[in-house]
Amino acid sequence: MAKNSCLIIVSLVEVLLFTIISNVASSIDVISTICPKTSNPPYCSSVLKSAGTTNIKGLAVYTLNLAHANAKKSLTLANSLAKTTTNPQLKQQYSSCAESYDGAVGDIENAQKDMAIGDFNGVNIVISGAMTEIDDCQDKFVQPPKDTLSLLKNGKTLKDICSIILVISNLL
Repeated sequence: MAKNSCLIIVSLVEVLLFTIISNVASSIDVISTICPKTSNPPYCSSVLKSAGTTNIKGLAVYTLNLAHANAKKSLTLANSLAKTTTNPQLKQQYSSCAESYDGAVGDIENAQKDMAIGDFNGVNIVISGAMTEIDDCQDKFVQPPKDTLSLLKNGKTLKDICSIILVISNLL
């Protein structure tokens, strides 16, 4: 009886180790497939490692949710900066950015709906639109006065997330 118990325990340990090793290997495979095709591969690796899944659709949902939260944060920041700045030119730039981020939030929400119904091409199209909205905001600060706060940094991060979503949607 003791021999059988030991065999069962050893077998269970082997299965558990195989499962853990397989999950780590599939995580590396997913990351090595997706991230080199993005605009910021190191950031992509960091994001996908924190997703808690290696399932492609799960990663798409995770990154869409991350993009949505980031876009809403950027929209809130742009609105706040537009209200508090005393420089009329900056006020106009921040207000324009708020409009762009409002459009990006809407695009990302549409991408979430498209993902839910399996319209992966639709996800790709509206995420590309969100990236254009982000570019529109960032273009406002090419000439002085420049944004010295985090709005442009937020925009770059959001574009990096959208880049991940584009690659994933092309794999679905």
